[in-house]
Amino acid sequence: MFVIIGMLVVVAAVLGGFLMERGPLLVLMQPSELIIIGGSAVGTLLIANPMRLLKEIAARTVMVFGKSHYGKEAYLAAFKMMYELLGKARRAGMLSIEADIELPAESPIFQANPEFLKQKHICDFVCDTMRLAVSNNAEPFSVDQMLELDMEVRHHGATESAGALSAMADSLPGFGIVAAVLGVVITMSALGGPPEAIGHKVAAALVGTFLGILLCYGFIGPVGSHMTKIAEEERDYLHALRVLMISAIKGDPPIIAIEMGRRAIPLHERPSFIEVEAVCRGEAAAPAEAAQGEPVPAS
Repeated sequence: MFVIIGMLVVVAAVLGGFLMERGPLLVLMQPSELIIIGGSAVGTLLIANPMRLLKEIAARTVMVFGKSHYGKEAYLAAFKMMYELLGKARRAGMLSIEADIELPAESPIFQANPEFLKQKHICDFVCDTMRLAVSNNAEPFSVDQMLELDMEVRHHGATESAGALSAMADSLPGFGIVAAVLGVVITMSALGGPPEAIGHKVAAALVGTFLGILLCYGFIGPVGSHMTKIAEEERDYLHALRVLMISAIKGDPPIIAIEMGRRAIPLHERPSFIEVEAVCRGEAAAPAEAAQGEPVPAS
């Protein structure tokens, strides 16, 4: 929502200032200039990136205009899910959650968090790690190193699309100059004609430079920056889950593992201890409390 509002503010500010100086709005309507600039920029995007990255750019651009997947509500839902999963493992043994992590889409625990299941890469991040815990051969330090490596690879993949879009944005002013030069060529070929016609062609040529700079700094560049921030939010979300799972693998009770994960959440999204406790200790509060002091049975 705020992305769309921001774009409207950019358009309103630019056109509003132009109209305040009594600028003729129709002069800015130059479809040919837009085709030259936009088409060339899209062409460079196709040249520079493989198909898998183009699909990723399209998917992450849609995410920019949607609601964040990694807000406070997402953390609370994930922590409630993990609290129930770890509580079940603590009460009935680690093997009791094997079916849940092997087929998360069929698990009542995971089904309660459909948004989590939709993000397959995050679901795999959790389930693959918990498989190591079920095997009972997981050494916390080694698992932590593995998760750090996994997060680094995922973050690199997530920021690739933002980098590609930013590179395209950087090319827009250059293509604006190309459009302007072509406009000057057309103008020079019309010398000797009516002054009004020549003036119109010069104005059209300058609009090319204007559009290239505006699209770069007013639209495409900020969208690329927003995509980078989404990738950072995803990394923060994975980091909180990583801290939570490592705590559980070390043998900490579920409520301690959840609190460790909560402390890893960025401050602007971090729920309070009372909020997390209220969510986690919903219907499953009593049995989970009773199990907190029990050691995790060997599988």
